[in-house]
Amino acid sequence: MNIVSQPLSLGADGPAVMVKDTLDVAGYATRAGSRALADAAPATRHAEVVQRLLAAGWHLRGKTHLHELAFGTTGINPWAGTPLNSGWPDRVPGGSSSGSAAAVAAGLVGVALGTDTGGSIRVPAACCGVFGLKPTFGRVSREGVLPRHSTLDCVGPLAASMPELVAAMQVIAPDFGALPALPERLRIGVLDVPAQPGTWQAVHQALQASGETLLLVHLRRFAEAYHAGLSVINVETWSACQALVETGLVAPDVAARLRHASRTDDIAIKAAAAVRRLFAADVDQALADCDVLALPTLPEPPPRLSQAADTGASVGMTALVRPFNLSGHPAISLPLCNAQGLPVGLQLVALRGDDERLCAIAQRLSERLHLTAITNGVPHADFEPATH
Repeated sequence: MNIVSQPLSLGADGPAVMVKDTLDVAGYATRAGSRALADAAPATRHAEVVQRLLAAGWHLRGKTHLHELAFGTTGINPWAGTPLNSGWPDRVPGGSSSGSAAAVAAGLVGVALGTDTGGSIRVPAACCGVFGLKPTFGRVSREGVLPRHSTLDCVGPLAASMPELVAAMQVIAPDFGALPALPERLRIGVLDVPAQPGTWQAVHQALQASGETLLLVHLRRFAEAYHAGLSVINVETWSACQALVETGLVAPDVAARLRHASRTDDIAIKAAAAVRRLFAADVDQALADCDVLALPTLPEPPPRLSQAADTGASVGMTALVRPFNLSGHPAISLPLCNAQGLPVGLQLVALRGDDERLCAIAQRLSERLHLTAITNGVPHADFEPATH
C-alpha cells in the first residue's frame, strides 16, 4: 500500500495512531518523503503532539508517507511510493498528508496526524473519504514539526469518525474542551465559489437535507486569498527547502516547483500580507451572521493517477481550501461523494478559536446526513470512545 514509511510500536494499548513523517519521533529520522533526507539523523525528542499522544496512552504504530517535502497536492511520490487510496484505487490520495489519509481509509488506524499549509489535511481527507480538521492556526503546537517555521501550517487529525477526531483533538490541543450545545436550528452560510456542477449538486443536496437555515454568502477576496496564500507558501517553503534542493536529490518535479517558488518577490509578499488581513476580516464578518460557512472541499473529484503526474497542473485541487490557511480559521472536511460515487468532500469553516463549535456542527451534520468515512472500501463502523 506504500502508506507507512516507518513502522513503529510505541506507547500503551490505547487508540492506534500514525503520524505524518514531518513530525519528529525520538530515535527515528524525519524524512518528509524525500531522498534528500534519507540519511537524516534521528530526532532526539518527540514532537509535542506525539509526546501528548503517548502520555495519554495512545499507541503509535508508524510514520506515514507524504508528498515530498509536503509540497504537492496529489500525494504522488516516486521515491517513497504513492499511498493507495483504498476507496478509489485509480485516483490520487491527495497531498500532502496522503499517507495519513490513506492509513485511516485503509483501516490501519482510526486516527492519523497530518499537517495543513494550503489544504494538506482537508484535500487528502476528501480524496480518501475520511474526516480531516485543520485547526485554528496556532491552536495545536508545531514544536518538532517540519518545516520549523510557518505562518500557515497547522497540525491536525484525520479520522474515520467525528468522535475519533474529537478524541484526538482533546489530546493534542490541551485546551480543547467538550463540544458545546448547539441551537435547534443552525444558520449555514453557503459560500459562492467556483466548482464543478456535479460537486455543487452534491453539496447543495446535503445542505438542503440537513434541515438547517441556509444563507448565500459571497467573499469577494476569496480568489485573492488563494493566490496570496501561494505566495506565502512559496517563500516559506523555499526558505526551508533551498539547501535540500541544492543537493540534487529532490525529485525533479518538486525541485522545479521550488525553484519557481524562489522567484516570489517582496512585492507579492507585501500584497499577500494586506490580503491576509482583509480576507480574515471578511470571513469574520460573514461568520457574524452565520454559525458556520459551507462549501465543497474539492472543486471536482480527485484526478486519476494516470492523469496527475504533473503536480503543477493539479495545484487547483487546493482552490477551495487554501484561503482559510491564509486567514487562520479552522476548517474541516467531511466525507461526501457526488452522484457518480466519487469523493468531493463537504468543508465547514468557523470563527478562529471556535474549533469545538466547528466539530460540534460537523458531528451534527454527519449524523443527520449519515456521512461516514469509507474505510477499507466500506462505510466505517460506529466508534465508541475508549476510556483510559
